[in-house]
Amino acid sequence: MRIGIDLRYLSHGLVGGIHTYLRNLVPSLLRASSDHQFILYADTKGPFELTRLPEHAAVRYLPYDSLLSSVYHDFFMRREMARDRLDVAHFPSSYGFGPRNCPIVITLQDEINILPLKEILRGHKRTPQTIGMMTYLHFCTTSALRRADLVLTVSKYSQRQIAKYSSVPEGKIVPIPHACPADIERILDEQALEDVRRRLGVTRRVVLAEAFKNPAALIRAWKHLPQTLRENAQIVFFSRSEQVASVVHEAVEAGYAKLVVRPARSDLSALYSMADAFVFPSWIEGFGIPLLEAMTCGAPVITSDRGAIPEVVGRAAIVIDAEDDGALCDHLSRLLSDKGERERWRTLGLSRAAQFSWDRIAEQVLECYQLVASK
Repeated sequence: MRIGIDLRYLSHGLVGGIHTYLRNLVPSLLRASSDHQFILYADTKGPFELTRLPEHAAVRYLPYDSLLSSVYHDFFMRREMARDRLDVAHFPSSYGFGPRNCPIVITLQDEINILPLKEILRGHKRTPQTIGMMTYLHFCTTSALRRADLVLTVSKYSQRQIAKYSSVPEGKIVPIPHACPADIERILDEQALEDVRRRLGVTRRVVLAEAFKNPAALIRAWKHLPQTLRENAQIVFFSRSEQVASVVHEAVEAGYAKLVVRPARSDLSALYSMADAFVFPSWIEGFGIPLLEAMTCGAPVITSDRGAIPEVVGRAAIVIDAEDDGALCDHLSRLLSDKGERERWRTLGLSRAAQFSWDRIAEQVLECYQLVASK
């Protein structure tokens, strides 16, 4: 087959779930399918992140001058794809419009872009720029789904939600999970961990958390922990941005929390590996990649029962309601107090994370390509 993939996401310097998905899926696809030809579509906004491509992969660079270039390519990249005579076109960044008579596969991580526009805007600042962008993404995603031959997503939860908010039948949506990113790995070298502690200013036992995932619940629970536990441990929040909830900054100023902004991936691996607990009381997740990252590095996990989280962690994490800070306090106290309890959840998490594999995911995606091409 001749397979085209829109990879402009990897030439824009972006971060987040889609970026992680592409950075790990595409190399695995290329390794798994040397008998297929891949044409990867990037633009010239920034350096293309994938290097040392095999002979059966080629990159088509689309010119980029401004934001209007992206809009133009959204709708007219199909001309380039038509010239390449593709057997399948894959748009893994939520939407895309391929050439006529070419099977189209869309990857949609969750239902956010296809919710009623009023609901989408409710969760964002109502600036003209935000309203314009959210409206554009909503229009493109809903339009692309109507034309797609197959929709891939990352969990059964997202499969149900996409079917609920779109005209796509559930049987035409295939849930294929993420795996742990290749650049996150468990670190057992105590000297390496100590070097990271010293460089980041981490002086006590670590309770790790992501700063954007309902941090207030952890902070409320922390205040009810026994004093001896609070004196010997600290919350370490990590974030892609300094613009986090005010409660995080207040906790940092009070001295019982630390905020690490944009940590290097090796440092994040170290933080997961040294953590006595990773707390992730998220309100909603289409998947929840940090859960697999934490379990891969041996961090015991306390998380919420929302969205796709229960199907990701299985029985390998402590699952509570996202707003039950009383339960969170009890479980966190037990983990911090009982080494045996930490080891039990650490072992379960390591075993669970090992069940997710990018190579196996690539095989499933290839099967989907073959399915739509055969039709």
